[in-house]
Amino acid sequence: MRSKMKLVSRHIDKHGAGHVTLRPEDDEDMWHLYNLIQVGDSVRAPAVRRVQTVSSTGSTESQRVRLNLTVEVSRVDFSSAAPAASAPESGAADSVAPGSTSAALHIAGRVTSENPHVKLGAFHTLDVEANRDVRIEKADGWDSVAVARVEEAIIPGKGAEVGAVVCGEGIAAFCLLSQHMTLVANRINVPIPRKSAASGASQHEKGMTKFYATLYDSFVRHIPFANAGLRVIVIASPGWVRDGVHTYLVEEANRRGDKPLQRALREKVVKVHVSSPHVHSLVEVLKSPEIVAQLKETKFAREGIVLDRFFKMLGSDEMRAWYGPDHVCLAADRGAIGTLLISDDLFRSSDPVTRKRYVEVVEAVQQKGGEVVIFSSMHESGQQLNQLTGIAAILTFPLDVEVVEAEEREAAEEEKRRQAALEEQSELD
Repeated sequence: MRSKMKLVSRHIDKHGAGHVTLRPEDDEDMWHLYNLIQVGDSVRAPAVRRVQTVSSTGSTESQRVRLNLTVEVSRVDFSSAAPAASAPESGAADSVAPGSTSAALHIAGRVTSENPHVKLGAFHTLDVEANRDVRIEKADGWDSVAVARVEEAIIPGKGAEVGAVVCGEGIAAFCLLSQHMTLVANRINVPIPRKSAASGASQHEKGMTKFYATLYDSFVRHIPFANAGLRVIVIASPGWVRDGVHTYLVEEANRRGDKPLQRALREKVVKVHVSSPHVHSLVEVLKSPEIVAQLKETKFAREGIVLDRFFKMLGSDEMRAWYGPDHVCLAADRGAIGTLLISDDLFRSSDPVTRKRYVEVVEAVQQKGGEVVIFSSMHESGQQLNQLTGIAAILTFPLDVEVVEAEEREAAEEEKRRQAALEEQSELD
């Protein structure tokens, strides 16, 4: 069980003005902060500056000074810091061990508070650190989505709940899925010779044995199988590679007498067929009946299920499946949305008008009793939604887009005629 992000203080009035101070502890907390902090906000956090001093003799000394700085945000950068790949023939990887903080959050802007070491207006980048307080004051006030994000961030949560090995012949990706993030902890790529008449199956089998051995080493290093919070370990592949992988893991764990691994392989492993040996196949994994049954109440599984419902509706009754900002806003105005699918990407817009538009859509759907699912763009399902404009809706009753747009145009033209008539009457008077 991971501890929650600590809420140090919160002072927000009924108009949304005020500030919140949070203390991040892990990668998910950094992700929450990335989604909270926008261009124009005022952020105060610890910083390190190199300060030069000149002595009475004229010599110059340089030292690093830790201080607190407040900046007006001009840029926010987030990196999950996952490795791209490991060496082709080795299970070694340079990633951070599961459960530790590997994400990086950088907040750049001009200094807005007096400080003996840094001039007002000087440009500085704050490197947010775990267990250090971050104070946020919103430039345009705290709207309902930002407040809800704070509430969600401070609820006690878990670390990785699903470990997944997505594999094919010679390749594998080791993934950890938590409520808001999918971390690719490691990748391996071992060349597998093709079967041929000259060499028979021997070279192919040797390559596969080397692949299995490499995969075993990476599995032990990067999948926290003994953690109580890890509920499921998925081994997914096209074809029958997953069966060979599972058999090798079981046999090798037995040979080494690794009882925790033996127990995890017996109690937690689910084998799933996917169409591709790549990470994006995790969307298929989360929709599989075996996984849905065990993870139906988790956020990331819910995202996958809702996205699947949308695509099925789009295929069977397209008048009840709308997507794109303009169309979804039209459906919200008609009170037709049963389920709103929206990416957290859209709330990171640097344009306050754009963000306000999406916040209003969320509030309108909620006020009419609809369901709102905010997708994390750090999950594969969120990335799929982003490819579909980042916003979609499942309607409670069918609406024809063309008819609705025609009605809207007619209403706009009627309003123009009404205004023209009022102006003409005013001139006559």
